[in-house]
Amino acid sequence: MTQLTLILALGLVVSGCTPEPPSIFPYDARVEVLSNGLTIIMIPMESPGLVAYYSIVRTGSRDEVEPGRSGFAHFFEHMMFRGTKTYPGPVYDSLMTSIGASTNAYTTDDYTAYHLNFAREDLELVVRLEADRFQNLSYERAAFQTEAGAVYGEYRKSITSPSMLLYETVQNRAFDVHTYKHTVIGFEEDIKAMPEAYDYSLSFFRRFYRPDNVVLIVAGDIQPEETLELLRSHYGGWEPGYEAPAVNEEPPQKGERAAAVEYPGKTLPILTLAYKGARFDPADRSYVAALLLSDLAFGETSELYRRLYLQDQTVEELSSSVPRNRDCPLFEITATVKRAEDIPLVQEAIEQTLVNFQREPVDASTLERVKRHNKYAFLMNLDTPNKVAGGLARMVAISGGIEVLDRLYAAMDEVTVDDIQSAARTYYRPDRRTVVVLKGAGS
Repeated sequence: MTQLTLILALGLVVSGCTPEPPSIFPYDARVEVLSNGLTIIMIPMESPGLVAYYSIVRTGSRDEVEPGRSGFAHFFEHMMFRGTKTYPGPVYDSLMTSIGASTNAYTTDDYTAYHLNFAREDLELVVRLEADRFQNLSYERAAFQTEAGAVYGEYRKSITSPSMLLYETVQNRAFDVHTYKHTVIGFEEDIKAMPEAYDYSLSFFRRFYRPDNVVLIVAGDIQPEETLELLRSHYGGWEPGYEAPAVNEEPPQKGERAAAVEYPGKTLPILTLAYKGARFDPADRSYVAALLLSDLAFGETSELYRRLYLQDQTVEELSSSVPRNRDCPLFEITATVKRAEDIPLVQEAIEQTLVNFQREPVDASTLERVKRHNKYAFLMNLDTPNKVAGGLARMVAISGGIEVLDRLYAAMDEVTVDDIQSAARTYYRPDRRTVVVLKGAGS
């Protein structure tokens, strides 16, 4: 990204003239939808010889509505590397290694992403391989069961992390019926039962891995016309047929919830205050204000951060999140506390900070500074094809396109000090809260 592009994207005055407000996204993107519903987003950019290729399946742990089947979206991410009859897993791996491509994948609550970085001259091979495995995945029962054992091993390893144990407890305690109740990797009992779910896994592929549930992002040194023809020739015959699962809506919470977790090893205490939030929606002014409130109240330049982390040094870490989700997630404030006896003081400080934002308007100049920083941070992380495609992945998965970016940042520009105060009052109430404290054994 050139300096001039960044200046224009930030909407600053150039050469004494104020241009029309530009799109927040600093690159020209071409979006095409094939007749089978596959959405293709092509982003040519200055990146001599480099290409990033993201296949985004708009299915994550949120979509695991059948009892006993939590964790399947993540498990299926593993199975996608087992290959096809034409290109079995070892052949796929060998071909990727031979061209020096980096390939990986990850699963979230709302989507699964498969991503590659490679040289421009290998685009045809990558398209051929990716189109083949997304349409013709093939594996035997024995391979499935082997992978199921590996996933259970991954779970057992992950749960030795204090943060993972805390995350699992928070989700399970905060939600009653929505599938956000389980983590991405799933409930342990469901993971243990996966080896017997071979037939179910085949149906999972048929249901969710359909072109009308997938978005491709190809960014970097590409020619859109040539790329589109290449993609159309390899993906055009993919049969549509996606049907969205019926995800239960979480009922309103009627009072504060709490849980205590004992970690079996040594760790600093961790405090999480998780509030029922709102789904990602740029048209929801209160939600957009909450995104900014998170930085204002708990970011590294906030008064509370300076007091707890720098001045009193009672916390090792203080963070806040307002996730961008398809359904209503948790708005969380988490503090890693240095001494267990300081947990009540830290919790009180967090709660009082929220009360202050509910009662008193934030300084207008501070709000504008946070808006600029938010926009600047987004733009400055768009300097490589992989960062561009990866930075778009979540919002593309949730909304299906990139036009939502303009709506989001335009909405942010319109947020007022009254909106910040309203968001604090709307979301950060005790009756919407789940408080979880994790301590090490013997603490």
